[in-house]
Amino acid sequence: MALHHSLHPIPIKRLLVKLNNDFTLTRSMENGRHGDLEHLRDHINDAAQELDTRRAEALDAIDRAPFSWFHVKVCLVAGTGFFTDAYDIFAINLASVMLGYVYGHTIVSTGPSPRLSANQDFGIKVAAPIGNLFGQLLFGWLADILGRKRMYGIELIIIITATLVQALAGSGRAVNIIGVIAFWRFVMGVGVGGDYPLSAVITSEFASTRLRGRLMTAVFTAQGWGNFAASLVALIVVAAYKDSIVAGGADRVDYCWRILIGLGCVPGAIALYFRLTIPETPRFTMDIDRDVQRAATDIDNVLGPRGNSAGVYWVDPDADAVVQRADAPRRSRSDFMAHFGQWHNLQRLIGVAYSWFAVAFYGLGLNSSAILTSEVLTKAGIGYKIQPGELQSNPTLVMYKTLHNVAEGSLVVSLAGLLPGYYATFFLIDVWGRKPIQFMGFSALTVLLAVIGKTTAYRNSQGSNKTKEFVALYCLANFFTNFGPNVTTFIIPGEIFPTRYRSTAHGIAAASGKLGAIVSQIIFFKVRQSDTKLRAVLGIFAGVSMTGIASTLLLDETMDRSLEELSQEQRGFIRG
Repeated sequence: MALHHSLHPIPIKRLLVKLNNDFTLTRSMENGRHGDLEHLRDHINDAAQELDTRRAEALDAIDRAPFSWFHVKVCLVAGTGFFTDAYDIFAINLASVMLGYVYGHTIVSTGPSPRLSANQDFGIKVAAPIGNLFGQLLFGWLADILGRKRMYGIELIIIITATLVQALAGSGRAVNIIGVIAFWRFVMGVGVGGDYPLSAVITSEFASTRLRGRLMTAVFTAQGWGNFAASLVALIVVAAYKDSIVAGGADRVDYCWRILIGLGCVPGAIALYFRLTIPETPRFTMDIDRDVQRAATDIDNVLGPRGNSAGVYWVDPDADAVVQRADAPRRSRSDFMAHFGQWHNLQRLIGVAYSWFAVAFYGLGLNSSAILTSEVLTKAGIGYKIQPGELQSNPTLVMYKTLHNVAEGSLVVSLAGLLPGYYATFFLIDVWGRKPIQFMGFSALTVLLAVIGKTTAYRNSQGSNKTKEFVALYCLANFFTNFGPNVTTFIIPGEIFPTRYRSTAHGIAAASGKLGAIVSQIIFFKVRQSDTKLRAVLGIFAGVSMTGIASTLLLDETMDRSLEELSQEQRGFIRG
């Protein structure tokens, strides 16, 4: 380390810890007693050790903090964003059926026509996951450079804007409305993707060690409520427009999908102010901004004073001081390569990225209306039964019944599978641990998806009991998706990487998951309306889930361990 030989005493009022990319420590020294170079070096080493100790004390204050209103605020602010994300993503599963009636040109004999073509349906469903992938990589990277606070809220502005434009989209001779919606769903997907690393990292960096799993699960559980809300709103809107749909047909359905999509702006708009005003995480301030003093003050502000354990560190206001630089790991391309060039760190990244890729949640969720069709649901006793000949005699009534059944079926899946799975994870994540839950979830999905694949023919069976078995198995698969890898793959990447790469690595893992969603969407596109091919696809999903068991073994258990312990940067982070 290069040292300046000409040093001048500088009067200060408090400890300063901040200077570009180096930690800077101001220590009081007596005037005129700078000593020789060796003596100065000792002072620098002592300063670095003191700063490292104070950093550890500040982090310990976060890790041991009791549950407080601030933790509730973080969960609500982050969770509201996830609620909006899920609502906007999964509403298209229901809206696509409505769009088909209004703007489709594909005629079918098995139900109300027209419908969207296979290419159109694929386009509007795959656009958001593709946008997610880009958003997760971009926002994850930027949050480690510019800060979590600077980026938080920007992604929500993108989501609100793109959602509103979708609801107001129109068609013209030169522009097809389905293409316009697909484009804005891609833009919306970029914002939704950015929410993943930001919300995960902000929650994990503010959470105490013993509550971190539950707090992160609480945030992610909002995804289930967003899915539920999309189904409920669709059911309410369709019921409200029942008479209009029966009398006016597709023209009235045009109102339904716009209301369904447009209402996704409301929770995001409510959460926007709070996102823009949330403080920077102390870990980013300390380890990337390199300002331990400000981080300690922020901890006092958000979690309350803790006496002398951490917070504001005063020195004699009349004392002279000398600025001394200390060395610590900092973000750079070479450091990134060195960090992930170590097999243990690379193994973690591969483990979380592939585990997320192997989750079948989005493949099932975005295509539930194709798997649990109106015909399947009515045979299982869900929704209105369509009478023989009714399609020909009263097609608009059948149109209403189909929309109602799809919305009700999605609601049943949310209540019977998705939400119970989230809450099972919430109650057990800090008891069993992340790794056992993920291992169990992948194991259960391997069996369930294989069984569902073999019983696909039950969907159209004349025996209602067999159809009910199929629907029950489908709900059970959704339960173990969330009481399993869908939640844990969100949590673990937010815990196991160092602060300077935590958001980037989470973005990489999440993008891998969205790549899996895109692949599954392509596969479903190829097997549309084919029981035989769908059986094969579900069998493939079962095999992929089995590989998720193997990738889980690459991961460390993170329960009851601090973020710095997991990244092996608990002590000795700052050196002289």
